[in-house]
Amino acid sequence: MLNNLIFVLNCGSSSVKFAILNPNNKKKYLSGLVECLFLSKTYIKWKYLGIEHKTCIGSNLSHKDALNFIFDEFLLEKKDIFNNIIGIGHRVVHGGNKIKSSVLVDDDIIQLIQNAIPFAPLHNPVNLIGIKIAIEKFPAFSKKNVAVFDTSFYQNMPETSFLYAIPYFFYKKYRIRRYGAHGTSHHYVASEAAVILNKSFNSLNIITCHLGNGASVSAVCNGICVDTSMGLTPLEGLVMGTRSGDIDPSIIFFMHQKLGMSIDEIHTILTKKSGLLGLSGISSDFRYFEKNYYFEKNAKLSVDIFCHRLSKYIASYMALMENRLDAIVFTGGIGENVPLIREITLSKLFLIGFKVDIKRNFTIKNGKHGLITTDTSRPAFVIPTDEELAIAQETIKIIS
Repeated sequence: MLNNLIFVLNCGSSSVKFAILNPNNKKKYLSGLVECLFLSKTYIKWKYLGIEHKTCIGSNLSHKDALNFIFDEFLLEKKDIFNNIIGIGHRVVHGGNKIKSSVLVDDDIIQLIQNAIPFAPLHNPVNLIGIKIAIEKFPAFSKKNVAVFDTSFYQNMPETSFLYAIPYFFYKKYRIRRYGAHGTSHHYVASEAAVILNKSFNSLNIITCHLGNGASVSAVCNGICVDTSMGLTPLEGLVMGTRSGDIDPSIIFFMHQKLGMSIDEIHTILTKKSGLLGLSGISSDFRYFEKNYYFEKNAKLSVDIFCHRLSKYIASYMALMENRLDAIVFTGGIGENVPLIREITLSKLFLIGFKVDIKRNFTIKNGKHGLITTDTSRPAFVIPTDEELAIAQETIKIIS
């Protein structure tokens, strides 16, 4: 029955995901993705009542263009379900130090999201665009917009994990610390893993790997996230599509002082021109690397560096598990769909008990889930993330 539906907006750095679903029975009536923003062709893919569609909607479109299209052109045709919406949920990457959990959106919350832009410069601005356009287009929902923050999952991390070894003054006065990101996804797949493993979430010890254009690893011990690879901003940690991940900070000084580069130029390089794009000099799209791994030297090197960093993080998080690790989980666009990455990464973890099952691993992709290790190995699973469902469940909880 069409009632109690939640409309979810998930604005990424170069895409907009959206969905209309019932968070109680988990049924999705509509889900879609506008991708390739700011490129020569922008596409919308959607699934409506079980039927999939895709079409080009323009060229060089911005987030605002995409959102206006979704609201003005697309949803007008879906009045049968849109008229049953009771709230709108928004993914927001960074809540700063003051926002600890999901909240109803008001002017104060919008200002706090604005204040946190320096911590998530690629995401918070577009998250705000989604919120403001939703309120503008549907004023009847102005008091039923809910912001769901990726950083909420990390609020209980211990100081040993979130503090940087810089003068404590910077944390005390300016709240410079590690905040993490992808928390909505990490929490969702950890919860799903608890069901698969027949364990309560509060007793779960697991390492979750969200691998996409942005990538991060989180360590969950007894149901609490005790460490994560992203830091003050989503730039820290793993090698990503265009982000460098961990580097020696002195590289920044060298680029500025010796090469004469401005801070803005360095910031652009580290966030938009590094990672897989910077290493290969060709692409940040993992489909390129999967296709060319065995044929192009730079493609192979880029993938090997990606897996090298990932395996180091996973192995180091074993030390936080209090003598037991229940499983590793792979999720996100790369984690769910690229068996090559999982195989290479797990092969590097053989010494600590992981052995990939080649057949299982190869067959699990395109939305499938399941075990990818042998029966005698420590378990590793692929679990597709569903941030939209998690956001919808948070939204209905808040507006209720």
